[in-house]
Amino acid sequence: MKKTFHVMMTMLGLMVMAFSQLCAQNQNKPVAAVLGVDSKGLTMDSDALAYILRLELEKVNVYNLMDKYDAAERVKANNINVTSCFGKTCLVAAGIALDVDKMVTGNIDRFGEKIVIVLKVIDVKSAAVEKQNATEYVNLQNELQRMVGISVQKLLGITPDQNLVNLLINYDPPVESPKTQMGLDGPRMGFSFATGDAADVLRAPESAGGYNMFPATFQFGWQKEWQYLSSGDFQALIEFIPMIGGLESGKFIPSVTFLNGFRVGKRGWEFAFGPSFRVVKKMDGYMGDGQNGTQNGVFYPEDEWYNQYPNPYPIISRLDSRGDPQISTALFIGVGKTFHSGYLNIPVNAYVLPRKSGTTVGISFGFNIYKKAKSN
Repeated sequence: MKKTFHVMMTMLGLMVMAFSQLCAQNQNKPVAAVLGVDSKGLTMDSDALAYILRLELEKVNVYNLMDKYDAAERVKANNINVTSCFGKTCLVAAGIALDVDKMVTGNIDRFGEKIVIVLKVIDVKSAAVEKQNATEYVNLQNELQRMVGISVQKLLGITPDQNLVNLLINYDPPVESPKTQMGLDGPRMGFSFATGDAADVLRAPESAGGYNMFPATFQFGWQKEWQYLSSGDFQALIEFIPMIGGLESGKFIPSVTFLNGFRVGKRGWEFAFGPSFRVVKKMDGYMGDGQNGTQNGVFYPEDEWYNQYPNPYPIISRLDSRGDPQISTALFIGVGKTFHSGYLNIPVNAYVLPRKSGTTVGISFGFNIYKKAKSN
């Protein structure tokens, strides 16, 4: 019993000692206050930004922050206009009225596709800017709290989380050397529309060799992209795009496209061309003209010529659901533009696949994210 009592008293003593040390540390920390944050071009107002700044300062536990309600009472008593008190002279005077050691202030502004956060710590006694940090972020306003958190840590000499830094600050500009590559991968989707004889075959019933499907086909797939060259506003890249189409008509039509692409200018305009491969069913046969026992406009298999004299009709290979699976090739020519939203890229492309049997046109779009490249 005595041993248990001794252990309990020892633990209590350690807790009291730890609490005393914590109180001493808090007493040694400077007292700081936040009046407001200036902002421009943001959806969040200044009061909310000031609250976030106080919250992130509390997390790092470097200063004893003055309670915002106590600060509001003293501000009101001393007729301080917090909506315009961002200059050093005003902040020093406010710090004296609030009886604090430090004043923390800043401005958060949006400039185009960037958000710039500038934070300052002003020493009230010396009336000097003691610490200052300016950081540019991608334009992701729903991540403002994390941005402020990173800026507070950088302001006070604390190393921020590198993953957040990579996400919100270190978005990659285009590479500037042929020895570096950059992967831009992401989903791809869109639709294509067949014209000419190919569209007629797609619409036709399966009994006549058609596919009984719409000539407009939705497609889903993935884009694998490598940027292998960059010089100023010119970038060259290789694209690999596997797709699946025809699902809306109950069909499964796979295709693979290899492209050599070029982006020109800062606005993201691009041009690409290359071979496209897909698996289709084709059949060798002849087109009837209403003579020799044939029906006009009907496509017959080659082995269905039963007359004694030679077949006078030319034998052609045509898209036909009664045929055997074959690999069909075509030249893909595309043009498009990549839109940017922070670190997110949204490519939108129009393309054409010219064929004698019928040209295919389409539109596709997707999204991808810049990924850090490795130098060779």
